[in-house]
Amino acid sequence: MAVRHHLIRVGPGAVWDVLADGHRYAEWVVGTSESHPVRGHWPRKDAAIRYEIRLGPVRLTNETTVRYCEDGTRLELEAHAGPLGTARIAIELRPWGEHCLVIVDEHPLRGAGGRLHNIGFEALIQLRHRAMLARLARLCEDEARRPGSARRPLGQVTAGPGTGGARHA
Repeated sequence: MAVRHHLIRVGPGAVWDVLADGHRYAEWVVGTSESHPVRGHWPRKDAAIRYEIRLGPVRLTNETTVRYCEDGTRLELEAHAGPLGTARIAIELRPWGEHCLVIVDEHPLRGAGGRLHNIGFEALIQLRHRAMLARLARLCEDEARRPGSARRPLGQVTAGPGTGGARHA
């Protein structure tokens, strides 16, 4: 099993916001492009997204399905990789002070990936996870630095500057 962790310098809620947006999957998952939800409400159980993998002029379309979701803390996915089979990818978010410790655990489930799984394959998954978690961290941390990125629940009433009254967010 390929297990890797990474400390992201934002709170778990900010990381979850990125994971919970099916349109953003390709921004942080290495090797994918043009992701979009195709079934259900991502990241709810049984929801799916479709994405492309580009290998030079070749474009492969694959799908990832949510198998388990614990809002804000855990997302378990089954990634379909065509003839290579499927893999289970579990992503766990843990508060670490004011930051988020992200733990990714991936292993093949079905198909050629499971039959061919060995220490070399495991090393490739570790390299991919290192790059994937670095992308996720960069994305989350860059967003946190943008002006106006403070999170607050939708519909929360706030006092407007100099208005003396309330307004809706």
